[in-house]
Amino acid sequence: MVDLATHPSAAIVQRASADLVTGSWHRCIRDYGLDPTRIELDVVSRSQLSAHRDELGDVVAIARGEMDNLAAQIAGSGYALMLTDARGVILYNHVESALRERFRAAGLWDGANWSERRQGTNGIGTCIVEQRPVVIHCADHFAVRHSGLSCSAAPIRNAAGELLAVLDASSVQCEGTRAGQMHTVALISMSARLIEKSLFVNAYRESRMLRFHGRPEFVGLIHDGVIAIDENDQIVAADDNAALQLGVDGRGALIGQAVAHVFDIDTDTLAAAAHEQDQTVWPLHERLRGRRYYARVTAPARSRSVLSLQGGEPRSLQIPARNAARRPGLNELAEADPAMAENVRCAKRVVDRRIAIMLRGETGTGKEVFARAIHEASARAGKPFVAVNCAAIPETLIEAELFGYKPGAFTGASRDGMPGKVLQASGGTLFLDEIGDMPLALQTRLLRVLEEREVVPLGGDTPIALDLNVISATHADLGARVASGDFRSDLYYRLDGITLTLPAVRERADRQALLRAVIASEHDGAAAIRIAEDAMKALVRYDWPGNIRQIRNVMRTALALCEDGLVRLADLPEEITHQAQQSAASTCASDEDSVVSDNPLANAERDALIGALEHNGWNVSRTAAQLATSRNTLYRKMKKHAIEPAQKR
Repeated sequence: MVDLATHPSAAIVQRASADLVTGSWHRCIRDYGLDPTRIELDVVSRSQLSAHRDELGDVVAIARGEMDNLAAQIAGSGYALMLTDARGVILYNHVESALRERFRAAGLWDGANWSERRQGTNGIGTCIVEQRPVVIHCADHFAVRHSGLSCSAAPIRNAAGELLAVLDASSVQCEGTRAGQMHTVALISMSARLIEKSLFVNAYRESRMLRFHGRPEFVGLIHDGVIAIDENDQIVAADDNAALQLGVDGRGALIGQAVAHVFDIDTDTLAAAAHEQDQTVWPLHERLRGRRYYARVTAPARSRSVLSLQGGEPRSLQIPARNAARRPGLNELAEADPAMAENVRCAKRVVDRRIAIMLRGETGTGKEVFARAIHEASARAGKPFVAVNCAAIPETLIEAELFGYKPGAFTGASRDGMPGKVLQASGGTLFLDEIGDMPLALQTRLLRVLEEREVVPLGGDTPIALDLNVISATHADLGARVASGDFRSDLYYRLDGITLTLPAVRERADRQALLRAVIASEHDGAAAIRIAEDAMKALVRYDWPGNIRQIRNVMRTALALCEDGLVRLADLPEEITHQAQQSAASTCASDEDSVVSDNPLANAERDALIGALEHNGWNVSRTAAQLATSRNTLYRKMKKHAIEPAQKR
């Protein structure tokens, strides 16, 4: 056995910064007895290569298709793609013709054995040992001859979770830093997961499959969980995502269980769902913790072949009905969009600290709903919430409406007098909507009331003490109105303790989730609402100049017009369907279910972020800590890639 302390490579081992690389160098020296200056290439014979390929026929067939697609995306980047078996033998490579000789000289060609035992620390071999994605960059390689390579590799597992193969991207130009290869390894990892998903689905195509996720738009995509079910409704296989979604210790914990013991679904419902022609996504709950998921069940391949010959309704999305009388809380508003999540975080911090809150946003963005949610989250939740629309009350009446009056204060006044909105809100929250439209003369009096915390009704002379929180809202630029002299600067600074800007619907990263929530609240029946797939895409693509208020009006009408409980494209207004047709004709970009960029590294970053969020249960703080970045930076990246924060289940 080689003594690590006296080995010539000891100093280099000590300089290796990554634990993974250090561990691999230990193995190379102590376990394999390798000399970094005397490692030669090991290539299997043509017949042996053929035998290796035959062992993994399905894997090679599926992986080659994905590798060809990936190669088209990264063309010109200087990277070559390699597929190896679990022993490190390269089964298939995809190299640009201009670079083929350079990669062959580096030993990266079919039949070469890149196991760690043969070639020392390298992307393929170290990935096989570690069974996780790795980056081996430049001098991370144990062999001196490989120090000019930069390799990123990810494992490919079968349906039982056993290592089958490795997907690797390598460059013969060692540039940049090791940390700079994170985009590449993310891209390779996502391609490996796609291959794994295809292998799982192919392996159990004769079984029913339940695909599920905590968010309906992810069902059927790479991050959903998949379980295979036999004719007795027992789970015969599950993928890693299924275990992750359900919070169990590995996929083995699910195998052998009855589906009805995991989810609140009976045999009849499972059978009916598997044969639904439109493959609707529907909600179900996990029994152990009661968490909500959305699922789709597919019939065995032999059953689907019969169904495919029959006609049917268009594909649709199923949305559970929600009690329209129940107002959404702050947390529900936070889960939809990064900007809204930040608004909620700030609101929670200041709500009970006597700090005035100003809400800015276009008409219809839900400023009053947000204000009510703030009130309900405060210590004043059981007290009055009084809303005043400063633009809707005639100028001659607004003073009386706000401050109240004593009996006989003016002609036509009630003989009993009126307390006024400000006094009615005492103890609770006063919401001043469209504050920018308040008459200038009245602004002076409002400022005095807010400063002195007391009000004198019209016709009275005795001040009445007040105890209230003030939330104001405007669609106008109050700073510009202050500059023009139309709004008092002192009142502006009194109301602007903190400004929270509510994004327009067209700016939100969660348009589809927002649409679902609004549609559910507008439905007055007990059954779930069904939206045709093309209708939902049209709703998502529309600009919604009237924002949430317009969504409510449109969907209220569509729900009244639709037949058979299914909202179709024909039930929507012409301006929505027309814009959807124009959008579809002018771009091939995907809808909100799959935000795809022309830049493959941007796609990899998006998928890597989703994977990290999944791993941390969509907890932004934990994910940011894992990625060694700030919460604000993570929110910005989520907004950039249109990643919606997960809904609590």
